[in-house]
Amino acid sequence: MKVRQHLTIFVIAFLAGCCSSVPRQPSSPTQDRETVGESVGDWRPAEEGAQLVRVAAALIGTPYKFGGDDPRGFDCSGLVFYSFDRLGIEVPRTAADQRRAARSVDLESLSPGDLVFFRTSARRVDHVGIYAGDGRFIHAPRSGAVVSYAYLDDPYYRTHFVSAGRLR
Repeated sequence: MKVRQHLTIFVIAFLAGCCSSVPRQPSSPTQDRETVGESVGDWRPAEEGAQLVRVAAALIGTPYKFGGDDPRGFDCSGLVFYSFDRLGIEVPRTAADQRRAARSVDLESLSPGDLVFFRTSARRVDHVGIYAGDGRFIHAPRSGAVVSYAYLDDPYYRTHFVSAGRLR
């Protein structure tokens, strides 16, 4: 376990130099949303969240693949699963299970690495993204698309937003 912690610290320090800034998008969704679990504050180290975003951002452009959870192709929850796994953090595989495992976070308290959950076509949560900061999240949107950024205040995502949560 100690080796894994040292490796994680090394990887975080090494990749910190690869970080780039992103354009700011200040507004956020304001519609009524569901709450899951109790709301929490900062209980995940900020550097871990930033590292999670860097892992996911390095995968931008990777094709969508239903059931995919590796760099050959990702579905939305596979991207989350893979990104957390790169940091040695075990998470559930599906968007619905990831939501159940996450501790609720208010939109105003979102920090990089938190998850944002959507209901796009089903009665259950069926889409997830990794919050990157400044109102943006990284996700694998759909067949024919690639891993990319999207904005929480985009009318489509604002309408389908369900909740936000923090794993770990």
